[in-house]
Amino acid sequence: MTSPTSRRTVLAAALAAAAGAGAVSAAPAAAAPSAPARATPLVDNAFWASYADWRSGTARGTLAVSGARPALVIGTPAGRTDYADPHTGKSATWEYATWTSPLHRSAVPATEVIASWNAETPAGTWLQIELSGRYSDNTATPWYVMGRWTSGDGDGDIRRTSVDDQTDGRSSIWTDTFSVDDAASGLRLASYQLRLTLYRKPGTRLTPVVHRAGAMASDIPDRFTVPASTPGLARELTVPRYSQNVHAGQYPEYDNGGEAWCSPTSSQMIIEYWGRKPTAADLAWVNPAFADPQVCHAARFTFDYQYDGCGNWPFNAAYAATYRDMSAAVTRLGSLTDVETLIRAGIPVITSQSFLKEELTGAGYGTSGHLMTVIGFTAGGDVIANDPASPDNPAVRRVYRRSEWETIWLRTKRHNAAGAVVSGTGGVCYVYWPAQPTSAQRRALTSVGLL
Repeated sequence: MTSPTSRRTVLAAALAAAAGAGAVSAAPAAAAPSAPARATPLVDNAFWASYADWRSGTARGTLAVSGARPALVIGTPAGRTDYADPHTGKSATWEYATWTSPLHRSAVPATEVIASWNAETPAGTWLQIELSGRYSDNTATPWYVMGRWTSGDGDGDIRRTSVDDQTDGRSSIWTDTFSVDDAASGLRLASYQLRLTLYRKPGTRLTPVVHRAGAMASDIPDRFTVPASTPGLARELTVPRYSQNVHAGQYPEYDNGGEAWCSPTSSQMIIEYWGRKPTAADLAWVNPAFADPQVCHAARFTFDYQYDGCGNWPFNAAYAATYRDMSAAVTRLGSLTDVETLIRAGIPVITSQSFLKEELTGAGYGTSGHLMTVIGFTAGGDVIANDPASPDNPAVRRVYRRSEWETIWLRTKRHNAAGAVVSGTGGVCYVYWPAQPTSAQRRALTSVGLL
């Protein structure tokens, strides 16, 4: 069986093989022996979501709104600008307002940063997320675009897109990831700010509503293996099962279904676990002959028109957060012990991994990049996963060996089928949860840095 393939990891692998130097995930990286466990933190999460948070930044036309779920909106626009959409060929004028976060000094001088956000964008509005920071040598990065995003794709909307070819010769943006070009040089990103620009059609009262924005900064050491964690939980969450493979060949304009849809299929499983789903009106566009139309819907509305696929990590989190009272983030976790903490509180986790067929017993395939959901653990500590790379929905539930899973998920280096050293994701995952979590869920989310 051919597994779902992420263009991000294919690109990263090719670049790593060609360049032989760099960092984790989507950037070139050099081979190195496995690193011993370090006491220093590897991941720093920073998010802005409260009324005080929104008031703490620098506003140019934005307004902080209090209430049960505080938000950032357009108050009085700061100006107008033209945007030529490269994916539609159309140009339009937009009103805009901006909010720039306070400078965040990362607890982890970082080789990588991934932003994520939760927002509502009514038709005729959109959002741009940018990042700028200072390196460890006290020089500055440019403002990098981390995404141009809208929840819709109607005639009056832009197309969701990442932005290629952004670099200052020291760092680059790889689809959705800021990455220091040469991690071995010792250069790190010491601090950063995010800038949100909210756009709307001129003369209207429409506005994006941003509930949460932030980033995960990390410095994961090069490693082919990771220390095994000790099992500490036996629990299984009841999560809907959807196979991506039943959609093979569907909607070529959204990357053709099947192998390319592991990320939206995983996202849809977890969205429905939390009791949310598209309405019948939302799904009216889907061919009625297709099974599980909500998976087609997720693919369409996570699609990145520059990446030309559904695997943009923050776009999947942003899609999940378009559902009623949902929050979502992209982060890295340190071990399956962290996943157990979330599962114990009833929170499943979507993980990103790559592996050869023989490296994950029972999978029956190999992959250069794949998303699955962790829904629990057996009494022996093995991973219970809903694996969308299954022939049909009943086959989606799998049990995988704990030590194998932990390695393929957390490592930053691996050997591909040709024996070349290529990159791994270093523990990347998506976490989705209710905007008003229970006290147990809040404790769990806080313990892994998401609240």
